[in-house]
Amino acid sequence: MSVLEGNYLLANLPALMSGLALTARITLIAVVLGIAWGTVLALARLSQNRILAWFATFYVNLFRSVPLVMVILWFFLIVPQLMHALFGNAVEDIRFTSALVAFSLFEAAYYSEIMRAGILSVSRGQFDAGLALGFTRQETLRIIILPQAFRNMLPLLLTQAVILFQDTSLVYVIGLSDFFGTAHKLGDRDGHLVEMLLLAGLIYFLISFLASQLVARLQKRRIR
Repeated sequence: MSVLEGNYLLANLPALMSGLALTARITLIAVVLGIAWGTVLALARLSQNRILAWFATFYVNLFRSVPLVMVILWFFLIVPQLMHALFGNAVEDIRFTSALVAFSLFEAAYYSEIMRAGILSVSRGQFDAGLALGFTRQETLRIIILPQAFRNMLPLLLTQAVILFQDTSLVYVIGLSDFFGTAHKLGDRDGHLVEMLLLAGLIYFLISFLASQLVARLQKRRIR
């Protein structure tokens, strides 16, 4: 029986969709948290405070120099102990929480560089104009500089989100049943491992390709 037969796919569709939903959850939450923490790191790197600038630089260089799969394993070993110490047994899905922390902190290093480039792309004159209008330094950054930086870097932010979506397949190393992990388990169980992995690869390609096309269209509209 071929894995592409309707009955086989229909029987396993709920499990595959559940795995895809988990992949989407990790991606979306990690993107939001990664951009938020990455923006803080970008501002710290541009700060005149040497301690903040050193910390942010060290953080970015550290996470960009370590393989993501190793970071996932690190936090899988660290987060459960930390969560247990802080909340006891209140956190049920330790694997999901560990993966989310790992992806958010790892991606923040990349989002930090994107946001730093976005902030630097805004003319210094606009910062000076904000101060001349009576805004504080923080208000000028929040009201004038950061919105323009986000707009300038939106295509790159979305491109990094697509990369993050692809990288979520690495959570199989800690036993999470994301889309790739689910496809692998079903294929291994039913003797259709090659076909299921090819199917999973096709789905990843289609989603990533469509998202990349959307990014390209946004880029063209921004240039116009």
